Amino acid sequence: MSVVDDLRQAREAFVRREWVLAYEALSGLEEAELTADDFVSLATTAFLLGQGNDCVQALQRSYQINVDHGEVLAAARSALWLSTVLFHGGEAAIGSGWASRAQRILDDVAGDVAERGFLCYQQLMSHIVKGEFGAAVALAPQVTGYGQRFHEPDLVALGLHCEGRLTIFSGRVADGLRLLDEAMVGVLAGEASPIFAGIVYCSSIEACQEVCDFRRAGEWTRALTIWCDAQPGLVAFTGQCAVHRGQLMRLHGAYGEAVAELEHAARRYAAQGGHQAVGQASYERGEALRLQGDHDAAEAAYEEAAGHGHPAQPGRALLWLARGRREAAAAAVHRLLAEWQDPVHRSQALPAAVEVLVEAGAADEAAPLAQQLREIADSFDCTALQASAAYAAASVALAQGNADVGLAAAREAVSGWNQLSAPHEVARSRVLIGRALRLLGDEESAAGELTAARKVFAELGARPAERAVAELVADREAPGGLSPREIEVLRLVAAGRSNPEIASVLVLSEKTVARHLSNIFAKLDVGSRTAAAAFAFEHRLV
Repeated sequence: MSVVDDLRQAREAFVRREWVLAYEALSGLEEAELTADDFVSLATTAFLLGQGNDCVQALQRSYQINVDHGEVLAAARSALWLSTVLFHGGEAAIGSGWASRAQRILDDVAGDVAERGFLCYQQLMSHIVKGEFGAAVALAPQVTGYGQRFHEPDLVALGLHCEGRLTIFSGRVADGLRLLDEAMVGVLAGEASPIFAGIVYCSSIEACQEVCDFRRAGEWTRALTIWCDAQPGLVAFTGQCAVHRGQLMRLHGAYGEAVAELEHAARRYAAQGGHQAVGQASYERGEALRLQGDHDAAEAAYEEAAGHGHPAQPGRALLWLARGRREAAAAAVHRLLAEWQDPVHRSQALPAAVEVLVEAGAADEAAPLAQQLREIADSFDCTALQASAAYAAASVALAQGNADVGLAAAREAVSGWNQLSAPHEVARSRVLIGRALRLLGDEESAAGELTAARKVFAELGARPAERAVAELVADREAPGGLSPREIEVLRLVAAGRSNPEIASVLVLSEKTVARHLSNIFAKLDVGSRTAAAAFAFEHRLV
């Protein structure tokens, strides 16, 4: 077969997105037989197959051929492709150097050209890396504008996507998500080139995860999976796809499958020569292991995440809480809240902060945080965050002895998590319903909720949660020989309620409350409300 035939077949394979065949065919030809465009095709296939060094070398060769032939705009575009590949591969400094070279070339070009749009995108990403979000916000619409004026689908998708993510981080989540949806239209239609399509896919799903929009994350993860599966041999983006699948598996209670998928993601990253998102895979694995009760493995996963530059919090704080290290957990969430001030990051920290502080006996401190979470959730209008906010409100209310408020909020949490098919979160919320019903004196209904939650935890393999609710179920045979009514009174004492307040909550006379307290002190052999409250906390009655 002639060289011409070999080259024709390689080009046809590239058009058909048969990346392995195209890569092998193009790599097998002598460099002198390839055009600058052929080297761009070789670079694209190398990138998608996880051959990072080959990708960079091919783009450098394309750049040099264009320079040698006086193809100024093509040379600038090759330099900008290099900048993009290097930047997304974690080599921001070298990528910035190639962007500067492209800018110098374009400075000598008269008039406006599409390549300035790609340069604009590189400058935008550089501002984001430096934390210069104001400058990035100003550039994003310009990238979109270049794409629309010069009919460049890649620039349209990138510009809209960047506008969307920056809008989300400004706190206008609903507006930002609409922009992400618009960016995805061109990607789903196959208008964007493979590398930029993969970038937008993965970044969009990541944005949804950050604001707990699991419905969108699920839809786009399924679309990304189909996109990846349709390209045999694809390595790039498959690691991120596996991470996103693992996140959703954990949400739906498939912990073992989630851990396996996340380990698969790590292997995919290794096949690419490493990737900064391996830290995210480790963190998500830690979350699944923590829920299963494999605390040592979870600690190791969080440590691995931190080693790759991914925050190990707030999951680690919840792990410390599960291990009884309340002070360490509280210190961690306090630090996190001081550090994460923007609404997106704060929405990730607040649910854990409320949980830790309530468990640490600081419900009054947790109350304004729960309210703040509610306000952010209403602003974001994402079901999972609204359910999280309802759960936090219920936890605080019950810790403060407000059973009616806690019951209503817990039922709201159940409704939200049910919509997302999140069995662990539904069961946790039903535990709060059971506790509220018990405070209200409806012991039979409370036992039904607690027993149902315990069954779900057992089926999921969520051992710590199952053990905790088992203790609550056992409260019907209460420690110390306390009656159900005495336990209700004791819980309110532990919440810091006075006798008149307890009488109001339980619709009793103050004299009856005093009699119950006298009986409680006698049965527990204690002489003060403080000692009685300590007994309640020790035996997990609150």
